[in-house]
Amino acid sequence: MADPSELGIAALTAAFTKGSLDPVAATESCLARIAAQDAHLRSFITVAAEGARREAERSRRRWAAGTPLGPLDGVPLAVKDNIDAAGLPCTAGTAAFATHMPAADAPVVACLRRAGAVLLGKLNMHEGALGATTDNAVYGRCMNPLKPGYTPGGSSGGSAAAVAARLCAAALGTDTMGSVRVPAAYCGVYGFKPTNGAIATDGVVPLSTTLDCVGPLARSAADLAVVARALLVDMPRTFIAMPAHDTLAGVRVGVPRQLEEIDLCVAVGAGFAGVLDRLRAAGAIVVPVDLPAWQPGPARRAGLLVCEAEAADYYGARLGPGLAGVSDTFASMLRYAERAGLSRVVAAYRTIEQVRAACFRAFAAVDALVLPTTPQPSFPHGAAAPASQADCTALANFARAPAVSLPIAADPLPVGVQLMAAPGDDLRLLALASLVDRAVEPLRAAAATRSEADASP
Repeated sequence: MADPSELGIAALTAAFTKGSLDPVAATESCLARIAAQDAHLRSFITVAAEGARREAERSRRRWAAGTPLGPLDGVPLAVKDNIDAAGLPCTAGTAAFATHMPAADAPVVACLRRAGAVLLGKLNMHEGALGATTDNAVYGRCMNPLKPGYTPGGSSGGSAAAVAARLCAAALGTDTMGSVRVPAAYCGVYGFKPTNGAIATDGVVPLSTTLDCVGPLARSAADLAVVARALLVDMPRTFIAMPAHDTLAGVRVGVPRQLEEIDLCVAVGAGFAGVLDRLRAAGAIVVPVDLPAWQPGPARRAGLLVCEAEAADYYGARLGPGLAGVSDTFASMLRYAERAGLSRVVAAYRTIEQVRAACFRAFAAVDALVLPTTPQPSFPHGAAAPASQADCTALANFARAPAVSLPIAADPLPVGVQLMAAPGDDLRLLALASLVDRAVEPLRAAAATRSEADASP
């Protein structure tokens, strides 16, 4: 059998069911891989080895008795370090909270424990979740496993890096303007942002209470859906999923005209064009849609200002006006909203509401929107971070809509495509993402062939 750490959720569950593998062995394999690789990757802040071993042993007994709790029972997972897990530090990536030790699990962690998942530990992140490189001066510069010296993205960079490096089968991150989907795209994995409010954010150190979401990252669309369904189990009754598609034939997919305002790098532009060709070949109806209130750059800046204003309230209340313990960079960002003035903050909220209304109208005419996840692939640590990283992803947060990022190519670095559906349509979107994933598989295969050819002597 392959190294258990190489197995995703579906493969692990199949092996547990057959008895060819048990959760203890799977957990030990991941812990060994963490020990061997993470000193370089810096994807973990805290490794909970002993707790994970205890949870794995309990899971082993359930599988041996034929009473597993479900498809996540015994699966090794990890969570971003702004999500509370009882008895483990929750730093939010800042020295200010280095000694914060929650007494209780956040609801999302409690949900995973009820499903029998094994918690390996807490994952690195951009300080305060306000940034997209996970270049963390306190807990380590997190590396993209696919390219030495490159960023995994952020702010859930440790989550994406750990999944891509096979240190865990899946992970949780948080997403405020793309912080699950940006690192998913940079690291060639899958990421899901739910409808705002569909998955509880209690027990999460907030960046923006208006925009924050918790979402999973995984190695396949199927695995992503398994974790997402476990977290959506308590989805409020107001969120009613539409029937799932079983084919792309006749599915109406909208391409926002405003993408013309975003400077896409060559690899992203070519990959996105290839996706649209594959969708049409599968029978989808690809149509342009207009989101007149959405100007990607100005809207992203409005969202950032809202984040800075709401984060300033949270951190100021806990750390005082001096913001003791946070970095100078983070402190400057937290103070920016005050410098900007109330009128600009109010205008930023108005911009978000206008974008949300435009998306609501668009979803009346299409089943989903499709757009690149990021305008660029990963870039080296130390290089200037592109301001446009969240130009495409922030749209879903403004719309309060579910979104999925899928890898579409890796030549030489991954790029991603993003699907968005109407708020509440989370489960249908996950099913649609699986269909799209199958449709774009030839793009990934072609990119892999080119990479192998380039690597040949």
